[in-house]
Amino acid sequence: MAVKDFVAYLELEKNYSRHTVVAYSNDLSEFSVFYVDNFDTTDLNQVQYVVIRSWIVSLSEAGLSNRTINRKIASLKAYYRFLQKTGSIFTNPLAKHKSLRISKKIEIPFSELEMETVLSAFGFTNDFEGKRNQLMIHLLYATGMRRAELINLKLSHVDFETKSIKVLGKRKKERIIPMLNSLKPHFLNYYREREKIHSKEENNYVFISSSGNKIYETLVYRTVNKYFTDISCKLKKSPHILRHTFATHLLSKGADLNSVKELLGHSSLASTQVYTHNSIAELKKVHALAHPRAGK
Repeated sequence: MAVKDFVAYLELEKNYSRHTVVAYSNDLSEFSVFYVDNFDTTDLNQVQYVVIRSWIVSLSEAGLSNRTINRKIASLKAYYRFLQKTGSIFTNPLAKHKSLRISKKIEIPFSELEMETVLSAFGFTNDFEGKRNQLMIHLLYATGMRRAELINLKLSHVDFETKSIKVLGKRKKERIIPMLNSLKPHFLNYYREREKIHSKEENNYVFISSSGNKIYETLVYRTVNKYFTDISCKLKKSPHILRHTFATHLLSKGADLNSVKELLGHSSLASTQVYTHNSIAELKKVHALAHPRAGK
């Protein structure tokens, strides 16, 4: 019963996405199975840290990365915090747990040349899918929005009058992103083709498939991967890398961290700071040119 209440709490009070709620539920179920099989009890309220530690060891021995294990433990942490909040337990078994160390992955953004090559009508067909895909990539790079935010973007969220785009981010948090003038022609070109498609009931979404349905995550990923595969040798070519590129290029051109944080919809500066390492080379140039002692 407590797990069902926890899931409802995540959905209704925390406004977590369906994807996140499912992941938390799966992690709890996986731990519950481990607990039953190895300790012959089903009462998650009585779990001691030594049990969770045993689970961590078993996950590591199964070949899971520290990053994945940390994510699973985060689900347990949230569950036991919920039990504390509701008075079901007094002590959180994970209160003193420290996350496993993970090596920092440096994701390499696309260069300005790579972006310019793709955005300059590289490989886009002159039909519905071509116009849609072109707008999709322009929009991801111009706004830094997440893939889920792009998928759930509605026609009413795009305002040509105020030159702004309303985005619903994580936990349904709303933010407004300025619209670049260069985006409007791509919107209008796509809208003309879109009107020819017989949309289904989800026709209030900006992006639809050729059959009129709302687009889905793998379609967005395949689209980005398709157009960057021929012009970039980078291993990772995904919507997230476009978001990463957006932030990195803004910072390298002098945008302040707080402004980029707001545009990305981050809740803290710490999340935005991961993009600053790519701006170091640009900062070195500025420092060398601007500092009075640089030439001595």
